[in-house]
Amino acid sequence: MLDILAITGPIYFTIVLGFITTRRGLFSPADMRVMGKFVINLALPALLFNALAQRPIGEILNGRYLFLYAAGSLLTLGLGWLWARRVAGQDGTTSAYYAMGMSCSNSGFVGYPIALLTLGPVAGVVLGLNMMVENLILIPLLLGLAESGQGRSGAWHLVLRQSLVNLLRNPMVLGLLAGLMVSVMGWQLPSPVARTVTLFSQASGALSLFVIGGALVGLKIQGMRRQVVQIAVGKLLLHPLVMLAVLLLSEVGGLTPMEPQMRMGLLLTAACPMLGIYTILAQKYGRDGLAAAALLGATVASFGSISLLLWVFRSLPGWGA
Repeated sequence: MLDILAITGPIYFTIVLGFITTRRGLFSPADMRVMGKFVINLALPALLFNALAQRPIGEILNGRYLFLYAAGSLLTLGLGWLWARRVAGQDGTTSAYYAMGMSCSNSGFVGYPIALLTLGPVAGVVLGLNMMVENLILIPLLLGLAESGQGRSGAWHLVLRQSLVNLLRNPMVLGLLAGLMVSVMGWQLPSPVARTVTLFSQASGALSLFVIGGALVGLKIQGMRRQVVQIAVGKLLLHPLVMLAVLLLSEVGGLTPMEPQMRMGLLLTAACPMLGIYTILAQKYGRDGLAAAALLGATVASFGSISLLLWVFRSLPGWGA
């Protein structure tokens, strides 16, 4: 178990350090927003570009991983929406944010640092594949569901179209597409350019975790414990279990077992807390309070769930990296 804590410990110690230094006033919430913008607009795009540009296109476009991650996440999305709508009695828009909290992982700020420590160089490829599914399928679909829950006729299609247009302005998507293009063309960047990109990409790991910790300052769960527990359980337990079921069904169906590193990447991503911009995406519809509380609860609880998952990987033959 100590070797598991050696992996998860530094990750969550960094999150705690971000929380403490912001809580004590060494950094302000505004500072965290600036650091977060740096990670989102420069460090993570550089990381995605590097991870994809340095590998053959055949290694990057892992169709099976893309299909399994999309299938497992969409199934979780559907189950989360149905639970919120039919069992919890939530309205359509709130149900969309239940589903988002359960099915959209924090691949960049939490998933990548964990994958880097457990999977090594493959972590960048896993991040790129995750980003494709999340940005091209999950987030546009969920924003469309949230808008349709407002009861405005035809708005679903408008929001979906606008979400797709916004992708072309997203630095992470641009970094991903640029990396794919370099890989397809077989280009080699000049050494000074490649080293500059690498410097920015190396800044993403620790800083992203530090920002997550700082962003948790001021978030409260009071009065929303039941909803927070439901969303957190959906994210930390339901999502990885559905992903595991999809993975095993694909292998029972006759496909050869997935490489251990990609298998771990798939399940570790599903076990991460929800995406860091969850609260921002919920602001438009006034669900940011619920989103912030759920983000806090799931991020804190994920220390235990991810540590347990890593222990299971180490205990079962054929599941370790």
